[in-house]
Amino acid sequence: MKEHILIVDDEEMIRDLLTSALQQEKYVCHQAANVDEAFMLLERQQIDLVISDIMMPGRSGVELLRDLKKADPDIAVLMITGLSDMNTAMECVHLGADDYITKPFGINRVVLTVKNLIERRCLAIEKKNYQASLEFKVMEQTEQIRSAMNELSHAYDSTLTALVRALDAREKEVGSHSERVMNFTVFLAKKLGIAGRELEELAKGALLHDIGKIGISDNILLKPGQLDDNEWIEMRRHPQVGYAILSEIEFLKAPTEIILGHHERFDGTGYPKRIKGDQIPIGARIFALVDTLDAMTSDRPYRRALPFEAVSREIIKNSGTQFDPQIAELFLSINRSHWEECAGKRFL
Repeated sequence: MKEHILIVDDEEMIRDLLTSALQQEKYVCHQAANVDEAFMLLERQQIDLVISDIMMPGRSGVELLRDLKKADPDIAVLMITGLSDMNTAMECVHLGADDYITKPFGINRVVLTVKNLIERRCLAIEKKNYQASLEFKVMEQTEQIRSAMNELSHAYDSTLTALVRALDAREKEVGSHSERVMNFTVFLAKKLGIAGRELEELAKGALLHDIGKIGISDNILLKPGQLDDNEWIEMRRHPQVGYAILSEIEFLKAPTEIILGHHERFDGTGYPKRIKGDQIPIGARIFALVDTLDAMTSDRPYRRALPFEAVSREIIKNSGTQFDPQIAELFLSINRSHWEECAGKRFL
């Protein structure tokens, strides 16, 4: 591909001399007698390098340079100046000129300088294009990684949901208890201003709260009657069992705090650690309340679902003992229709 060079000088003899020399080097040359002519030509023709005199009638080469670099920062510019005007030459370099030559000049020096500037321009454009290509590839690969991570996250979530549904089915839960309490937890957590990653972790913790029941025998878990003291000791191990199962999985470490603490009570009489108040993770305090909501409004083998008003009375009665009083107050301020929407069913 032949490079196009524009020669701007008010002296026709100099334009012709430069044109003749550069055409012998296989460059395509264009001429302009002043700045206005130069810009008219630049509108019609893509130019790779401009050779311009500094001192010309009308607009100067300095003005040409300034406007050229604004329009096309990649264009190469070689300025021609007299020996008496070196300050202006240096100003041109500051404005973006790639080099300058002084009159009188040797034609071989001009040709060599042009070759160097053209080569430097080509390398700069190649580098710029490479960087643009590299940025595009990085963006493309980042998007592919993001998509893969989203798919992986979706696969994790689907696997976890399938697992808890199997657990709910094992306990003969009506519908999906774990998914309902997850919805309740997320809804109430949002009301408390929890968002982002913390909200996602609370959701997983609520969904997986009973994962430790994997380690409880069917004789105890599915016993139709009351559990004896030894059986209760075994049953109360399930938060610790769940914590032990999931705490070694990196992306589930935070949710395990809900799993471990979901049977703690605000007054410190819960299990397994008997912690109280703000020592109990916020997710576990939220969960304790919404778990009661789901347990009371769902059918059980030993009783039918209770009315929503019974839940409200239970929460008022146990505010400050079983439940965090601030969370209980927030719960009671929310219309039952919002809870029914989360549950996907109407309460009695």
